[in-house]
Amino acid sequence: MKPVEIYCSAVCPYCVKAKRLLDEKGVRYTEYRVDGDAQLAARCRERSGRATVPQIFIGDTHVGGCDDLHDLERAGKLDSLLRD
Repeated sequence: MKPVEIYCSAVCPYCVKAKRLLDEKGVRYTEYRVDGDAQLAARCRERSGRATVPQIFIGDTHVGGCDDLHDLERAGKLDSLLRD
């Protein structure tokens, strides 16, 4: 599987929902908590072009946020994106 990174915060319900989907699929991911870390939040904005969380990356692909991740799953495209 490609590496998965998720920029998130502790209190964001969309972050919880996105991580739940990944957990249900057995996907291992690296979680970057941006709350209270200005440098990490700036890195997230720089990489994604967005200031909101979650921001999800699969390999070199910026997936977007929670809704984008779930849209990929509903369309049957998430599994192929995750594979090497």
